[in-house]
Amino acid sequence: MKQKLIIIFSLVLLLAVIGYMVADLFFSSGDQENPYDYGLSELRKSDTSLICYREIFQFTPGLSEVFGIATDPADHIYVTGSNGVEIYSSDGKLISHLPFHDTAYCITVAPDGKILLGMTDHVAIMSNQGEIINRWKRETANSILTGIATNGTDIFVADAGEKIVYRYDRNGDLLNRIGEKDTLKGVPGFVIPSPYFDLGLGRDEELWVVNSGRHLFEAFRPDGTLISVWGSTSMETEGFCGCCNPSNFAILSDGSFVTSEKGIERVKIYKPSGEFKCIVAGPDQFEEGTRGLDLAVDSKDRILLLDPWRTQVRIFIHKEISADEKE
Repeated sequence: MKQKLIIIFSLVLLLAVIGYMVADLFFSSGDQENPYDYGLSELRKSDTSLICYREIFQFTPGLSEVFGIATDPADHIYVTGSNGVEIYSSDGKLISHLPFHDTAYCITVAPDGKILLGMTDHVAIMSNQGEIINRWKRETANSILTGIATNGTDIFVADAGEKIVYRYDRNGDLLNRIGEKDTLKGVPGFVIPSPYFDLGLGRDEELWVVNSGRHLFEAFRPDGTLISVWGSTSMETEGFCGCCNPSNFAILSDGSFVTSEKGIERVKIYKPSGEFKCIVAGPDQFEEGTRGLDLAVDSKDRILLLDPWRTQVRIFIHKEISADEKE
């Protein structure tokens, strides 16, 4: 009997606590100070003296949803999304629309011109005429492919579902897995709380991967050896914060990193050493809530930003360079 009374009392107490929380969160007066407000409105303000880039133009792709962006050596711009790929000239004029009955969430262009597409759970190879040449088998039923890169020989694919990077040969045969936790080799393992998991190749062909849950960039050799790490968790502009940032990145010709974030929407540049350099675009240049800001750079180091909230490709150049010099 005593035990039943304790259980009943505990249930009543639990219901009272839940009721208080609901009333506090949903029915409290608008004039009451919100104890859960961490001052994000202040964090959404950027120091204008740190902004070193400017937007010179933008264009709207014809796809209803857009997810990935890439460039080729001729500075053609490739955009992928719902049911197709579109190819544009460097000044935003449509060259071709390549439809298919699927959605690609990430894209890169191989040196031989083939278009490599990361679908939800497998890689598809497309010709620049739009023919699907090959579809690789999926690794697991839980796969969510979010990043793809190639040096022409190896193809690297980020799988946010399995929290791993795959290294394939050009035929789609799996060579090895990169980033699995290994305390003896000093590999901490990837922490990927949400499907934002990007990768790219550096100047020396090292593979850079965003360990977004740890707010870190990690560099690997193709065999999976960890060789370098940088990054910091901070609410300040110089660091990364939130559950999983940066969400996407690209690498400039000098080895600097261009990063995008969600939560506090912004695009920044870091030196090859990982030291913060400047801001490309601050939160006030995006719709609040924007996420999935994919990035690419071209041969002139223009920064190409895919804004899925506005369904736009937005082009940025350094403030010290005139738009004419980049055309």
